[in-house]
Order: sequence, then C-alpha cells, then structure tokens
Amino acid sequence: MAAFTGSSTLPSCQCLAPTRVSGLKMVSFSNMGRTNLPLSFRRLQISCAAKPETVDKVCNIVRKQLALKEDMSVSGESKFAALGADSLDTVEIVMGLEEEFGITVEEESAQNIATVQDAADLIEKILEKDSA
Repeated sequence: MAAFTGSSTLPSCQCLAPTRVSGLKMVSFSNMGRTNLPLSFRRLQISCAAKPETVDKVCNIVRKQLALKEDMSVSGESKFAALGADSLDTVEIVMGLEEEFGITVEEESAQNIATVQDAADLIEKILEKDSA
C-alpha cells in the first residue's frame, strides 16, 4: 500500500474537482492563503488501494477457483457471491491466495472478504506487515 504523509504546510481542506480513478477519489486542495492550520490537518495520511497487479492476480485466482468462463467479467468490484461462490468456494479462494502470495490469512480477516478488491487490499496489508 502506498501512503502520503503531509506536514504542517499542508493546505486547508477545500476540495476541488473530485475525480474517480480505479475506485478512488482524487481530491485537490487549495491553500486560500492560510498558514495556521488546525491540528487535524498538520499530518495527513492517504492510503491507496492494492496495486493493479495484485488485483489482477486475485481476479485470475477467483476465475480459476470458481471455474468461470472467459467471457465472464471479474474486476476489483466483483463480489464473490455474485460470481456464484458459496462459503466453501470462498475458503478455497483464500487458500489459493495464501499459496500464490506465500501468506497466511487469519480466519477473522478471511470472513471480512466479500469482493476481489477486499482480498487484494488484505493481501497488500499482510505483505506490508510481513516486510516490516
């Protein structure tokens, strides 16, 4: 996961022209000549969604585990249930993800996975934690 950390020179929070990019909103900030910022704006951390290649790998694993036809669309927003996965299929998907990425997913975390993006974000979080 990528992160951006600002400092006390971070502009005030006047949002301009939000734009949608890969499920995230890009926001521009305008300073409006202010130099004394509230304490809450002195440090800003923005976390991004999982890398596109991670999402692609998860899509391929989901497609393989569910034996989906090539013409069936699978994206980050795809819900496992909408793709026809039951609870056993979801367990098999998680096992496939663990094998592919060399990670271990806690049962509690696995129960919170509903979409491909959820799975990719969790993988990135686990990989980041393991590398620290």
